[in-house]
Amino acid sequence: MSDLVCVGAIAGAFGVRGEVRLKSFTADPTAIAEYAPLTTEDGARSFDLDLGRPVKGGFAARLSGVMTKEQADDLRGVQLFAPRDRLPDLPDDEYYHADLIGVEVFDTGGAPLGRVKAVHNHGADDLLEIHGPGLKATVLLPFTLAAVPTVDLAAGRIVADPPEGLFPDKG
Repeated sequence: MSDLVCVGAIAGAFGVRGEVRLKSFTADPTAIAEYAPLTTEDGARSFDLDLGRPVKGGFAARLSGVMTKEQADDLRGVQLFAPRDRLPDLPDDEYYHADLIGVEVFDTGGAPLGRVKAVHNHGADDLLEIHGPGLKATVLLPFTLAAVPTVDLAAGRIVADPPEGLFPDKG
């Protein structure tokens, strides 16, 4: 498990005074401010955060050290991370996406299906992007109790009961 969790991303400059448009990935979007200072993934930069008003696609926000529109524009696409120990503990049936990436996935018979490459959410349920040997392309597995009955992060394994035909040569 990673010590850092991605809690937001900078979508670009907002206005001309160094504010950024900030996308929050936290369950309560305003909670992102509680986890500051936030860092870049490599830890090279750290930002204190002053969350402003809601704007389309996120919030107008001030980041420490960002004073001009050009500096804000240079940060477009930068993901912001918080140390895991600053984040709340989750209920037993919820997971941070960062904890699922890289975990091995097995079918209910114990045969390996691949590893979680990414977690996607396009509005409904989360989807686990699975890749591995024997797969010509990645497979998107619905992250529902029916399709993924067991997640054992301590053992580093996920047990999946995928819909028939989702994985080649399975079911």
